[in-house]
Amino acid sequence: MAELTTLARPYAKAAFDAANGSNALADWSEALAFAAQVVATKEMRQLLANPALTESGKVELLADCYEKPVSEGVKNFFILLSENRRLALLPEIAALFAAYRAEQERTINVALTSPFELTGEQQQKLAQALSKKLEREVSLATSLDKSLIGGVVIRAGDTVIDASVRGKLAKLADALGS
Repeated sequence: MAELTTLARPYAKAAFDAANGSNALADWSEALAFAAQVVATKEMRQLLANPALTESGKVELLADCYEKPVSEGVKNFFILLSENRRLALLPEIAALFAAYRAEQERTINVALTSPFELTGEQQQKLAQALSKKLEREVSLATSLDKSLIGGVVIRAGDTVIDASVRGKLAKLADALGS
C-alpha cells in the first residue's frame, strides 16, 4: 500500500497543480474519483491488462465511461498515466488529490459514531466545536452503534477521539489487568 502511495504521489501532485492552476478543482476531483471507481472494478482491470488494447484505446475507454465530456486537461492526464502504465494507480491518485484539495480548502470529513440518534442542533453544535478545535470547515457524517453504550467516537483524519462508555470500560479493564 505504501509503495502504491509513493508511486501515486507525484501524479496526484501534478494533477492537483494543474487543476488548481485552471481553477477546476471540483471538475478534476469528480473525474478522478469516478475514474478511480471504474479502474477499481475487476472487469476494467482485466480490460486495462489486455495487451491488444492500445494506450490511447485505454484512455478512450476510460473517458467513455464518464457521463460528462472529460476536459482536455484530465484527458491529457489520463494519457500520461496510460503511457507510463500507471492507470491502476488512479484510486491512490484520487485519494491523494482529495487530501490536497481538503488541505487547501481547509475542510475535513468527520465521522461521528454514537449509540443514539443526535438531533440536528446537537450535530450543529458538535460540528462548530470541532471546526474551532481543528481550525477547519467540518463535514459531519453520523452513524449509530448501540454497542458503544453511551458517549461518542469521533474520527477526523488520523485523529480518533473515543469518548464512549465502551472505550472507557476497555481502558479500565486494561488498567486492572496490568
